[in-house]
Amino acid sequence: MSDSLSEIEGCDLLAKLFAARGYRLARNIVFREYGVTFHIDAWDAAARVGFEFLTSEDDDHDDLTLEGYKTLMAAQQRGELSLFIIDEVETLSAAELTATAHDFLDEVAAAARARTRRGKRSRPATATGRKAAAANQPAGKKSAEKKPAGRRLTVKKARAAQASASQAAGKSKAGKKIGAGVKGKAVARPARKKRKRVAKASKAPTRR
Repeated sequence: MSDSLSEIEGCDLLAKLFAARGYRLARNIVFREYGVTFHIDAWDAAARVGFEFLTSEDDDHDDLTLEGYKTLMAAQQRGELSLFIIDEVETLSAAELTATAHDFLDEVAAAARARTRRGKRSRPATATGRKAAAANQPAGKKSAEKKPAGRRLTVKKARAAQASASQAAGKSKAGKKIGAGVKGKAVARPARKKRKRVAKASKAPTRR
C-alpha cells in the first residue's frame, strides 16, 4: 500500500475515531454470524458496529470471502449491523481515511436516531402518559375541553324547560275546556237539565 496507511496504522487511527464516538471495540476477534466466520479488526458487540481493514498482509481477502462480504452487506442494508470495510486497493491517506470514517459514523448515528423515533411513535399511549400529557396542557386547552360537558347540561335544561312548558300548555288547554275556576283551578260545571216539553192533550168538548 504505497503512499497510504499500513493496516496497523489504519486500524489504530480507526480505533481512536470509533472510541471518540463512544464505541467500545474489541480488537482482533473472531466474528461468527450469518454463517460467516472471519477475524475482524474491531467489533462493538453491543452497538453492532465495527471495522475491517482488508490487506494482503494477513490474507484478509481469503479470510473474508466475497460471498461472506455480500452476506454481511445484506445484513447491513437490513439495519442489523454496521461494518466499515476498507480494502487495500483504495489508497487512502490519514486525512482521507478520517473523513471517510466520519461520514460512515454520521450515517450510523442518523440511522440509530431514526429507529428511536419510529420506536417511540409505535409505542401505545399508557394511562400515566395520557395523564402527564393532560397535566402539561395549557389552562386554555383544559377549559376548552370542559365546554362540551357544559353544553350537554344546557341542552338538558332546555329540554326540561320545554317539557314543563308543554305540560303547562296542556293544563291550560284542559282548563279552557273545563272552565276556569277560582285561583286558576278548574271547576267542573254541572250540566243543565233540559226540560222536557210535554204536549198537553186537548180535551174535545162534550156534547150534552
